[in-house]
Amino acid sequence: MDNRVKKALSASINKYIEVSTINPEGFEAELIATFELDLNFLEKVKAFDEVFDSNPKFEELREVSFDLLMVNFFSSDVQKLEEDYLEGDEWAKIEEKTIDRGTELLNLLLYIKECKDEDIDPELGDFLKEFLLVEDDEFQDEFEIYEELISNQQLAESGIEELCKTAPTLNVSEEMEELFVPFMAFFFDTEGSESTTKELAKFSANKSFDVAVYTLITQINN
Repeated sequence: MDNRVKKALSASINKYIEVSTINPEGFEAELIATFELDLNFLEKVKAFDEVFDSNPKFEELREVSFDLLMVNFFSSDVQKLEEDYLEGDEWAKIEEKTIDRGTELLNLLLYIKECKDEDIDPELGDFLKEFLLVEDDEFQDEFEIYEELISNQQLAESGIEELCKTAPTLNVSEEMEELFVPFMAFFFDTEGSESTTKELAKFSANKSFDVAVYTLITQINN
């Protein structure tokens, strides 16, 4: 299992538990164990879903954790496979079967990986224009999904309280509705400071989820 993914998964689960004050009942260890299984991807997904099915208190984290499962596959599992595996028929079939899984968080996590590879700092405008290509006519689906991020980029500089107060008034796309606050919070504070996390826990309308996802993102970035 990729070490950065493991740290991000563990930290986000623990923040979720801390803010929501639910009993973890061994959930973290069970989920990490599925990431470490030596199975093909679809078998790993089955084991992953069984852990969430058995722990419904964590359901809110299922699809963002699936994004991390994908990142772990790209960072770790694929190293054990043939060099052109991701261009082959087997991976194409897996993509088809999992097309409805995960969230837009995967885009941000892949962008952060690209920033690491190129030794640059993540920046909202760069993410939107250079990674998602939202200004390109061929990528209008992305423009529609991220339209409120594009129109409200100033919120990444306005502070957490203003972000949390403004977010419910915006017409955010279905794909980004739950993720808008943690995305913007990340670009406000990419380091994941304790003060930002505390402000999210104080002002967010969806405290446990937003804090968990923000922690996940910043752990991947650090």
